[in-house]
Amino acid sequence: MLVYLAQQPTGPEFGKASPLGLLVILILLAGTVLLVRSMNKHLKGLPETFEPEHPEPDQKADDGTEPGAITVEESEPKQST
Repeated sequence: MLVYLAQQPTGPEFGKASPLGLLVILILLAGTVLLVRSMNKHLKGLPETFEPEHPEPDQKADDGTEPGAITVEESEPKQST
């Protein structure tokens, strides 16, 4: 069976690829190139770091807190009756 397949590598449909398939591949390739260029342009506009320039207002919230921790401040202690 394998010897027969090796002797006949071309069938009746061999080499009849549609030019439309080539057009689709070229359109996808052009779209990919344009998306990569656009992404690079947007990445160049980003700052080097996202650290705030003046972190003082956020410092109070950041000191001694754990992510997700909620602090409850009571103005008057509850009285039990």
